[in-house]
Amino acid sequence: MPTENLPTPARTAADDAARTARELRSAVGQLRRRLLETADNHQLTPSQTTLLSRLGKHGPATASALATAERVRPQSVAATLGVLEERGYVVRTPDPDDGRRQVVSLTPAGQEVFEGRRQAGHEWLTRALSDRLDADERRTLAEAIALMERLTRS
Repeated sequence: MPTENLPTPARTAADDAARTARELRSAVGQLRRRLLETADNHQLTPSQTTLLSRLGKHGPATASALATAERVRPQSVAATLGVLEERGYVVRTPDPDDGRRQVVSLTPAGQEVFEGRRQAGHEWLTRALSDRLDADERRTLAEAIALMERLTRS
């Protein structure tokens, strides 16, 4: 139902929620971009970085599981994994439960890239929080994070 047909308090609440949603999406996007900028990308594309990060965070997976998780076509994942494999960042091994499939995991070099990117982002964010926000603002942000976590729970 369009907000203009709602009574005034409901319209105000709906407008407020919509405005907050836009601002939150923008702020989260800006933070994500800034975190991505902080790390050496090792000349990886965003899709390569995404798969490397997923494997680093969630562990080994099949190509089809990665495609499902990233909501992309399996062919796209296969091409991306091929590049990561050529660079020595991932390795494919037979799936112990189904020999027709392969499990993809990070190599030590891939793990090093993943950890380095994660550490660089953590260091930048820690410095930014310390330098740009006072103690009260950091507490407010911590409260907002708790609310964001509540929003994302199923």
